[in-house]
Amino acid sequence: MGHLSPNARPSSPTTMSDKTLFHFEDMQEIIKNFVVIHVDAPGMEEGAPAFPLGYQYPSLDQLADMIPCILQYVNFTSIIGIGVGAGAYVLARYSLTHADTVEGLVLINIDPNAKGWMDWAAHKLTGLTSSISEMIMGHLFSTEELSKNTEMVQQQREILSHATNLPNIQLYWSSYNSRRDLSLERGGDITFKCPVMLVVGDQAPHEDAVVECNSKLDPTQTSFLKMADSGGQPQLTQPGKLTEAFKYFVQGMGYMASSCMTRLSRSRTASLSSAASGDGNRSRSRTLSQSSEAGAPQPPAPTMEVSC
Repeated sequence: MGHLSPNARPSSPTTMSDKTLFHFEDMQEIIKNFVVIHVDAPGMEEGAPAFPLGYQYPSLDQLADMIPCILQYVNFTSIIGIGVGAGAYVLARYSLTHADTVEGLVLINIDPNAKGWMDWAAHKLTGLTSSISEMIMGHLFSTEELSKNTEMVQQQREILSHATNLPNIQLYWSSYNSRRDLSLERGGDITFKCPVMLVVGDQAPHEDAVVECNSKLDPTQTSFLKMADSGGQPQLTQPGKLTEAFKYFVQGMGYMASSCMTRLSRSRTASLSSAASGDGNRSRSRTLSQSSEAGAPQPPAPTMEVSC
């Protein structure tokens, strides 16, 4: 997980590691306006020792309940959340119960639905014939990527095969597969109160889930980015395009308004749909208008990043 906040100390380059969602070079223009913090789920940090036998790993709901303590510790009053997979779910769950502290959400490969009985049975059967590493690989990458055995796939297999915390990863995996339904409903009481950008690669394992999530959200508050030729991990295969989309997203919220924004390349992007033309009127842009009226410089925005 990670955060950008106006109330925290400026981040150093060491906080931007290969575990962050975007490449450091691509984020240079953005991070100079934000404070960035990456927060791992328990036992997911590199080199973490395995939890003792019988350890009860937190549910994703419990992980979301831990976020207020993190914000209090680093003295953040609000965040822009960036999450992938399970991390996206955790941030989404947190946003539903702490809407006043979330300025915006970037949710990559989110599946807001609980597993149905058929999914649960299929998962159990797969567990009998496949290792935890293979199941996670199928979660991270598309079938085509796995069949091509790309360099990225090979690297991830290598990481999993040598992970000292693989038992912890398995516990996290089990928590993810036991998640509750977010019960999102367009026009209903359970929905996000902030701007949201949904991201998924075309032909990715999570494509249908993200499309369904988009259908349940307010179209005037939601941007849907389906990226071509990006596979299951668009933040790694198309970091430049995703970073550019993120720039437009935060600009629509009233941040980085004076930055030089380049045009988002559309030639390789399948779709970016939202009522973005009304971004300047969103309620969250009050941060910009209030600062302008006071004649004060615009403060850096908050952001939280949650990785799977």
